[in-house]
Amino acid sequence: MSVARTLPDPADVVIIGAGAAGGTAAKVLTEAGVNVVCLERGPWMKPDEFSGDEIKYINRNFLWQDTLLKPRTKRRHASEKAEVTRFSPTPQMVGGGTTHWNGWFPRPTPDDLRPRSIYGDIPGASLVDWPFTYDELEPYLTKVEWEFGASGLAGSNKYDGYRSAGFPCPPVPLSGYGKAFYKGCGELDYNAFPLPQALVTTQHKGRKASVHSGFWQEYGDPTTTKSTTLQSFIPEALATGRLDLRPESYVREITVGKDGKANGVLYVDKDGREIHQRASAVVVCCGGIESARLLLMSKSNLFPDGLANSSGLVGRNFTAHEYIFAVGVFDKENHPPLRGWSGSYINGATYEFYKTDMSRPHILGAVVSGSILGHPVNYNFPGKPSWGQAGKDADRDFFNHSMKVGVPVQDLPQHNNMVDLDPDVTDAWGVPVARITAKPHANDLAQGTWIVDKCVEILQAGGASSVMPVYMNDITGNCNHEMGTTRMGNDPATSVLNKWGQAHDVDNLYVMDGSVFPTSLGVNPTLTIMAIAWRCAERLAQQRGRGVVGSAAQQLVSVG
Repeated sequence: MSVARTLPDPADVVIIGAGAAGGTAAKVLTEAGVNVVCLERGPWMKPDEFSGDEIKYINRNFLWQDTLLKPRTKRRHASEKAEVTRFSPTPQMVGGGTTHWNGWFPRPTPDDLRPRSIYGDIPGASLVDWPFTYDELEPYLTKVEWEFGASGLAGSNKYDGYRSAGFPCPPVPLSGYGKAFYKGCGELDYNAFPLPQALVTTQHKGRKASVHSGFWQEYGDPTTTKSTTLQSFIPEALATGRLDLRPESYVREITVGKDGKANGVLYVDKDGREIHQRASAVVVCCGGIESARLLLMSKSNLFPDGLANSSGLVGRNFTAHEYIFAVGVFDKENHPPLRGWSGSYINGATYEFYKTDMSRPHILGAVVSGSILGHPVNYNFPGKPSWGQAGKDADRDFFNHSMKVGVPVQDLPQHNNMVDLDPDVTDAWGVPVARITAKPHANDLAQGTWIVDKCVEILQAGGASSVMPVYMNDITGNCNHEMGTTRMGNDPATSVLNKWGQAHDVDNLYVMDGSVFPTSLGVNPTLTIMAIAWRCAERLAQQRGRGVVGSAAQQLVSVG
């Protein structure tokens, strides 16, 4: 890459990515007195630009990446040629994935962080324990829930880990499909509870609760109800006067000096200018796919295999939480409408199938929840009329009388499930795209099949007249949960980062997103990502003045 033409003043810390992790790190660092430049690849949209337009969001890529501009490729085996696909289309914009999510915000359990101690070596898997315990993480889970804005009911999940505080907001209102889910769980004697969500149901930190809509899954929220870093942590960081947020800034390389330390990043701004932003520490928060891609692109004489990759593990052990489910259809003559547009996309959950039971044909498990099936235009059923009044009537009837009960499969990490650079495909900027190589482990398939069969039973007990199971047969990235590609650990030979998100190879380089996960979890990862980012950023701020991160002007070294 050519020498940058523009050289702004150095920053104490540069953060790459302004999503769940980057927004959290920016808040913690700036409130601790650190000057931060945050570079976000995508735009900085405002809430009043969002709506409930299904065609705009689902069909016209309003938040998702256009595969013509930002493709990814996917294959199951290293012997195959990867094909361009829309794999895990997490929004690349200020707020990141928190802009399009519905806000599933459950906690992991203590056992999630010590799977190898519990299960030992599993053939074909690369299980390890996390380098810290649930008790060490718990205070940060609580901080995020209260600062970010979460709703739930403490004590209602009998399988929950220790909780030092309740929730700042009560649960979301019960919906028609929520009632059906609770009825089904009650008939089967399963513990069901309000799923913790990143939604405010009462006034919280100046934000007001308004509409709880089924049209917030995969949509931006025009109100202040849905908790996003766009709505909360980013504005709070900006209010300190120490955050310089630069949207539409495409980072192509992390630069290092002759001493092997990171000294900044090279990026292209919205006007096409190449800029070298210097900093005394670099924090990568691009997500489990793009963070690995960026490190692998950041090659140099000192790091010929990619930055911080002496272990060869950057990009390895990728996990993705394939979401599978059962669909229930309710007889409209005998059952009231479920009204999927109301109440919140998700309504009700159980950990009943979470903890391993050795009588089952698999280990591990995951949260199970009830929700609407999808949205009227895009989600169909066999034989539905495709157009005209009959098509509209069918859309309306199916939408109002269907729901699903589903699970994000807690997939096992595998060394050969990975992210690397595609040698044949580039994006619109001429940069190699991320290539995902991933196939399910036999345990993933067994776990998914067993739990989906339980989802079928819940729907039947809840009153569904017909039920259609949807089983797992591949890893498609449909959950937008990207984990594991720069795993944390105590041993530099078997991990990329230490327990503070600090690269073993480069002591002023940090990663703080889902790629740091040593293994998958049985719950959606965002709360855990944000708690880890808070914990690591707090530590980074404390290190200022102790030689790791100091005055940017004093710490900088020349470009190698």
